[in-house]
Amino acid sequence: MIIGIDLGTTNSLAAYYTEDGPKIIPNRLGKRMTPSVVSLDEEGQILVGESAAEQMLLTPDRGASVFKRSMGSGKKFNLGDKSFTAEELSSFVLRALKEDAEQYLGEPVTEAVISVPAYFNDARRRATKRAGELAGLKVERIISEPTAAAIAYGLWQHKGQARFLVFDLGGGTFDVSILELYDTILEVHAVAGDNFLGGEDFTAVLEKMFYAKHSSISPFTLNEKVRKHVRKQAEICKLGFANSKVSEMKCNIDGEEYSYKVSLEDYEEACEELLEKIRQPIKRSLKDAHIRLSDIDKVVLVGGATKSPVIRKFAAKLFHMIPDTSMNPDETVALGAAIQGAMKERRDGIKEVILTDVCPFTLGTEVVREYAQHRFEDGIFLPIIERNTVIPASRTETLYTVRDDQTKIRVHVLQGESRFAVNNLSLGELMIDIPANKAGAESVDVTYTYDINSILEVEVKVNSTGKKLRQVFKDRNLEMTEEEIEERLETLSYLKIHPRDKEENKFLLLRGERIYEESLGMKRVQVERVLRNFEQALNSYDGEKIAEAKKELIDFLEEADEWE
Repeated sequence: MIIGIDLGTTNSLAAYYTEDGPKIIPNRLGKRMTPSVVSLDEEGQILVGESAAEQMLLTPDRGASVFKRSMGSGKKFNLGDKSFTAEELSSFVLRALKEDAEQYLGEPVTEAVISVPAYFNDARRRATKRAGELAGLKVERIISEPTAAAIAYGLWQHKGQARFLVFDLGGGTFDVSILELYDTILEVHAVAGDNFLGGEDFTAVLEKMFYAKHSSISPFTLNEKVRKHVRKQAEICKLGFANSKVSEMKCNIDGEEYSYKVSLEDYEEACEELLEKIRQPIKRSLKDAHIRLSDIDKVVLVGGATKSPVIRKFAAKLFHMIPDTSMNPDETVALGAAIQGAMKERRDGIKEVILTDVCPFTLGTEVVREYAQHRFEDGIFLPIIERNTVIPASRTETLYTVRDDQTKIRVHVLQGESRFAVNNLSLGELMIDIPANKAGAESVDVTYTYDINSILEVEVKVNSTGKKLRQVFKDRNLEMTEEEIEERLETLSYLKIHPRDKEENKFLLLRGERIYEESLGMKRVQVERVLRNFEQALNSYDGEKIAEAKKELIDFLEEADEWE
């Protein structure tokens, strides 16, 4: 028996396929959803779900939640005197779902299709697969959440050609995917998202509003248990907006009750910064798919956070149409994963769909660029397989030596969107010997091949000798933690060299970097050229050159922001 599992940040659930369609599997408490919370009780037993959530409210230091955001990072979570990685904690949740399914179905469950956010990178996807294996499940298919949602909605049953946008806002992650249907082919054209944006962040807004109202209470002076209590009351208050335009928080702190009434209008205004963060991936996905918003035939809302009136109003206004919310957004992904499992089993009565996916991040290598005669700049990122390339895909770039008598070429394999190698994720490197020769006389062909199982193969061939070196990048713990990413961003050297300490220069450089990361192909080349001119002008300390390059950059960025 193959089941479908939605391993969520806040809640997880499982489903199976029947003759009447996919059905949710209730857990041991008879509930359809299991909180993604793990706790350790006083006897050293692992608790999962609602019991773990209750235990965590009592003893916060013995529980963990929202660990999905740290999948593949190697980050440790301490539960009492024991520590676990995010995939180990996830395996406990998956094991509980597996046991519940076996009890409910009355037969062994050996395999699962598990969903992940579309914007999960390779390390996070592999960590999810490892979690399933630790739970005793065979996981041959990892499916993106928006794709699973599209399947659940039966989008493949639409006749003719159609484009769909899946807006997936869960407890901890946000995804937007643009899919197109051709008969029995459901093709993903573009994905974008934010692995650190979800319903939890909208709950945090109410927490901040509560503390701002009661200025005598500081979250920094409260213990963990009280902070968890305030957090829970904020979540209850958020859910209250579903039935009323005014909701209330009631918190008991040190024996004293504090209440806070907030209007939906005030809450919506306080959420504007988060809503703006949602807009950016949507704009990026449309740009990458080379389509306009008006080309979208249907918008589907998925994920528990989309039940919020703030999100539904925002989505309707943004897309200029009423999104489809006919299915329970909490359950859509699990149901789609179950259908995918039935397709894999080739069950009778179900129409098989050919699913195509895309590479969610750009894959490339580090190179040295000549920007003036005999003057070089190293640490430049060269994209080889750009994000949203349909997979499987294979691309080749030819690289040349830059020094006389050079005897080795290093291929540094990177994943990311920055034009500087140091800001991207290092996947590893290959070093190959080459004949000593004049600069530029020797070259290597670097071929990246990325398959549907998110496995990257890199081959380096020395063109003069035919010598080849090949390496497969898989099953490695590669993801940086959020703290490491923040530390890296704070120490970016190219933003701290005089005269870039001037605010306007910083702003222009950052804006340029943003547009570079949002662009692809020749547009990236154009952005890099203008940015490089500005950087060289800054380094010249020539006021006239700087002013001229600045004007060119400002004019270019204004135009670039309007690119479709």
